[in-house]
Amino acid sequence: MNSLKNKVQLIGRLGQDPEIITFEDGGKIARFNLATDDSYKDKQGNKIERTYWHPVVVKNGLVKVVENYITKGKEIAIEGKLTNRSWDDNEGKKHYVTEVVVNELLMLGK
Repeated sequence: MNSLKNKVQLIGRLGQDPEIITFEDGGKIARFNLATDDSYKDKQGNKIERTYWHPVVVKNGLVKVVENYITKGKEIAIEGKLTNRSWDDNEGKKHYVTEVVVNELLMLGK
């Protein structure tokens, strides 16, 4: 059961072109938001559709794949884990984010 701990699998579309960040040591990460859709029927029987946005981080060798092939609107499948981080903005306000850190990525569609 250890392999099931903190495991996330999503299929969705990119909301914007990935942001590629290059560090001083030459390492890179890619960041983007992945949209997934869900629907349900309310008490009156009306279909309600909702889009969820998931912040995604790609590291290591997969960054090259994202850089060369993944653009806004592309459908992909990802597998990874949830991570949390925080930072202070210029005004000293603390911000928190939960992100999916990808360890597998599959391009879907055309």
